[in-house]
Amino acid sequence: MAKLKEPAIVWASSSSVYGLNTKVPFSEFHRTDRPASLYAATKKAGEEIAHTYNHIYGLSITGLRFFTVYGPWGRPDMAYFFFTNDILKGNPITIFEGPKGETVARDFTYIDDIVKGCVGALDTAEKSTGTGGKKKRPAQLRVYNLGNTSPVPVSDLVTILERLLKVKANKKVMKMPANGDVQFTHANISLAQRELDYHPTTDLKTGLKRFVRWYVDYYNPPGVEAVAKKNGRSSSS
Repeated sequence: MAKLKEPAIVWASSSSVYGLNTKVPFSEFHRTDRPASLYAATKKAGEEIAHTYNHIYGLSITGLRFFTVYGPWGRPDMAYFFFTNDILKGNPITIFEGPKGETVARDFTYIDDIVKGCVGALDTAEKSTGTGGKKKRPAQLRVYNLGNTSPVPVSDLVTILERLLKVKANKKVMKMPANGDVQFTHANISLAQRELDYHPTTDLKTGLKRFVRWYVDYYNPPGVEAVAKKNGRSSSS
């Protein structure tokens, strides 16, 4: 019976691995050895573990550094998601700024664009070179940024949500705590463009409009009839 080759692996890393890096936009060739949070450290550890499995067992591995993914069916612990929830409930939301009042910005990337990048990575992945737990020759090991290349201030994110929800947010501006968050993210995606044919097309206004449509349709929060009528009660596009 023939031995099966190990499959190629594509996995989700994070822009957080850039940590205290101050060079912009973030490139795959920049330092990633200064994580600013425990979460970032776990993602960096994941990349090192991937390298080790590739080296020892010949696994073909591609790591994708996601930049602030958002959209329908997203994570409720992400800012855009709980901001929407709190704005509709009238709860205060906290907007952070730098120690000297600097803008905090994120390279928000819509889920559909991220999926295109994942498919591109799968389509270009090479076969692993290990069989039966033994490496025969060097295997493919790659890492790519998947971002939108357009950092947007978090305050602008809130403004867009206010317009879509037709509700004024109860905003509290505070200095960013020194507990692991970073002031900005900005992806250089030239490598993914060249090798994965990755080309994000969704700007933040369009993506948030799609998210709000889904949110209203899925959660049916009270008092949002005007929002539903304005934006359309549909989870599609």
